[in-house]
Amino acid sequence: MKSTIKFSLLLAILLLPLPVFADNDNDCKDLPSHGALKAALDSAVAAETSGLDFHMWATVVNRDGIVCAIAFSGTDRGAQWPGSRVISAQKASTANSFNLDKSSASAGSGAPAGLALSTANLYSAVQPGGSLFGLQESNPVATAEAYKGPSENFGQSNDPLVGEKVGGVNVFGGGLGLYAVGATIVGGVGVSGDTSCADHNIAWRVRNLLKLDRMAAAGPIPAVPGPASIFPPFDVAHPDNIIFDIVPNPAGGTGNSAFGFGHPTCLNTVAGGLPAVRPAQ
Repeated sequence: MKSTIKFSLLLAILLLPLPVFADNDNDCKDLPSHGALKAALDSAVAAETSGLDFHMWATVVNRDGIVCAIAFSGTDRGAQWPGSRVISAQKASTANSFNLDKSSASAGSGAPAGLALSTANLYSAVQPGGSLFGLQESNPVATAEAYKGPSENFGQSNDPLVGEKVGGVNVFGGGLGLYAVGATIVGGVGVSGDTSCADHNIAWRVRNLLKLDRMAAAGPIPAVPGPASIFPPFDVAHPDNIIFDIVPNPAGGTGNSAFGFGHPTCLNTVAGGLPAVRPAQ
């Protein structure tokens, strides 16, 4: 009788649902809230004069790729391209995935000051024959998380994608790494809804308004380099800025970028006029 009771208790324990342990990487406390992201996006859209003057989506992810906030600038979720919600999240994920800070250097390897790459900087390298061709096929979007509902919460503080890892790789303008005090990378921001060049400019303004562009040298902390500061004309004030150096390829195709980080121009492209990145401290 006792053995039967013990067996029944053991069976009951084994049939209990296993505890679900949440990721310990969903910390967003040092990143902007939904309200802060929306306010920055609204201001950036109003300030930008390039592109089609469309409303936008913006997404912020933390260093582990967890979505922390999603917002839109229009009157409702249909006032901007619906497809740009997930694209903005892709861009944020891509920027976070391919940016480094000084912590990358150890044991004689790594980048002593990090390396900042905007999604715009990736365009040329992923074209056929480019050094990163195929990158855009890696890290696919987590579609179950990206498209789950309820849709009426899209772009709100309770967007169903908040707290999830979205994944995805996007290789045109609109994604930037986020650098906090000490030139420490804390995640990425992605913006979508207009031309890819305007997306980049608006993302730049959003990052600046959120004060997560602390990439300039300050005291003992070196500047975070990026393609625009590494190659002529050595623009240290805008290290991961979009670069327009693509010239036609006589053999056809997408054209050649002089330094391999170029991006095509867009309709109503406006270059320059963006704020300089902030000092690290």
